[in-house]
Amino acid sequence: MASIGTVSCRAGLAGWPRLIAGACLLIAGAGITASSASAQSCQALWVERNSYYKDAGYCFKTRRAIGYFGNRGCSYDDVGDVPLSANVRERIAEIKALERRFGCD
Repeated sequence: MASIGTVSCRAGLAGWPRLIAGACLLIAGAGITASSASAQSCQALWVERNSYYKDAGYCFKTRRAIGYFGNRGCSYDDVGDVPLSANVRERIAEIKALERRFGCD
């Protein structure tokens, strides 16, 4: 497990998209500044968090999310209706806490 500032990168954790593992390796090994690492981590966390919603059929509302993920095949307009497992909901809560810690938008 690599540690960047206050964020731990668990690249081998099942269920983490390869993007987050790659971002952690890049940040840990490249001597990237804290602010740059934070920006990259914010993006990786945002992608991971929203990937869970995309995979479960959420219809995104923001321009950013629609531009990145699209809404093809979406089924759920209300985020509360999206069928997510307890493990995924727990991971989303962890991601949101990390995003707050980093000051992500």
